[in-house]
Amino acid sequence: MKQGSYIKVELSMSAAKANVYALFFIIPILLLYVPAYILVWPEQFSFSNLRDVVAAHRTWLLISPAIMLGVFVVGAVVHEMLHGFTWAIFCKHGLKSIKYGVYWSMLTPYCHCQEVLPLRAYILGGIMPGLVMGLLPALAGLLMGKILIFLFGLFFSIAAGGDLLVLWMLRHQKKEDLVQDHPDKIGCYVLVKE
Repeated sequence: MKQGSYIKVELSMSAAKANVYALFFIIPILLLYVPAYILVWPEQFSFSNLRDVVAAHRTWLLISPAIMLGVFVVGAVVHEMLHGFTWAIFCKHGLKSIKYGVYWSMLTPYCHCQEVLPLRAYILGGIMPGLVMGLLPALAGLLMGKILIFLFGLFFSIAAGGDLLVLWMLRHQKKEDLVQDHPDKIGCYVLVKE
């Protein structure tokens, strides 16, 4: 499709296909993060230490699934807000150009930018949740030996797998290309100069 002096190219895929392709990002994240933590903090995984942790925190371990669900729900919303707030910085109409919602059939919140953005701005908004909620907390947990912070970062790095997939689809684009978030599918439109 042509728009002005640009050619509009769709880069998108179905949710089912995206879930399969996201594994290509999730598996390396697991293979990188988990062994690193175990190598730096092996004493945390000794049988006696694990037994002591279970004994000391028995009640907490019983309610931890509810806490984890709460962290997941709130974290999913914050993840989408980070996309939106970052993209809004580059939008002519700011937050008015950002649409939030929930795909109720999948119980998944989403963020959609309604303006065309420069490639770098789109990439920055795409990577922000994985960086702020994933990589940085995982590194902090690794450096401090705080497994809960590490696991938080690991979980939200994995949750950013779909974002990494969209960014991967953009890997061959030129810096002067423009990007428009896809309103219905996982992906975007790229506006390439003729």
